[in-house]
Amino acid sequence: MEAAEPIHPGDLNARFLRDVLSNRHNRAILDRWNALALPDAWLVAGCLFQTVWNLQAGHVPESNIKDYDLFYFDPSDLSETGELRVQAHADEVLGVLGITIEVANQARVHLWYESHFGQPYAPLRSSREGIDRFLMPSTCVGIRPGEVYAPNGLQRLYDGILSPNPLTPYPELFERKAASYRSRWPGLRIRPHPAPC
Repeated sequence: MEAAEPIHPGDLNARFLRDVLSNRHNRAILDRWNALALPDAWLVAGCLFQTVWNLQAGHVPESNIKDYDLFYFDPSDLSETGELRVQAHADEVLGVLGITIEVANQARVHLWYESHFGQPYAPLRSSREGIDRFLMPSTCVGIRPGEVYAPNGLQRLYDGILSPNPLTPYPELFERKAASYRSRWPGLRIRPHPAPC
């Protein structure tokens, strides 16, 4: 994957939105956004950056995307039962799309992360902080109607650079995730030390 010419951040945001909305499922989720009625909600992760990589590789935008992740933030209910209720509501709203939707309350991630991934995880104060902590800076992206959140910019995403996120310095998790991405998009490049934002 060749490095993209640097583009003005505003232009890159507009290009990113065009690209991710070429994935019909992303577009359909945003079309039903108000019916989801989730607090501090974002569509995040692979359904976005993998759509970009699919387009760059000449694949169908939806190719190789296993699920569509929704973050929300509700500190008033940290129970697994509450999160499952929200998941059921999202499935009801989005079930017609025929895709797997995964909903996660970012207010409760610290309660299960270490037992699941074997690494500590400090409590979050917003969904954006959850996006900030993805394993690779180039994949820290989220959208909702009228808004793009990319705390590290988008250039590294378009350049196909995979580097560790200093906010989640977990080398084994990084290596596993990077290998999975490169098996599907061989043009991606691993940069073992994070570049400055």
